[in-house]
Amino acid sequence: MARGFVWATAEDLLQNRAFVLSLYRSYLRVLASDKLSLSLAAQASKRAQVREMFDMGAQERSLHNIRDLIDAAKYTLSQLHKGQIPRESYNK
Repeated sequence: MARGFVWATAEDLLQNRAFVLSLYRSYLRVLASDKLSLSLAAQASKRAQVREMFDMGAQERSLHNIRDLIDAAKYTLSQLHKGQIPRESYNK
């Protein structure tokens, strides 16, 4: 069933912790910046979305999925730094 997954150990999670916290803080900073020109309500909404994404990512235990999530976060952050809000790719 779960063949092919490499599960993260406590050491793996600890290694990523500082970087993930840095990503989270970077997201919050860029959402509050003038580059995106978001209203206060839009900023609060985006912050809630970011918090939800990071909370869901914190429950992930597969090393491959963790790497994919970090890569996606880096890409999205680079787009936000350019002043672009990436399109949501999932259906609600």
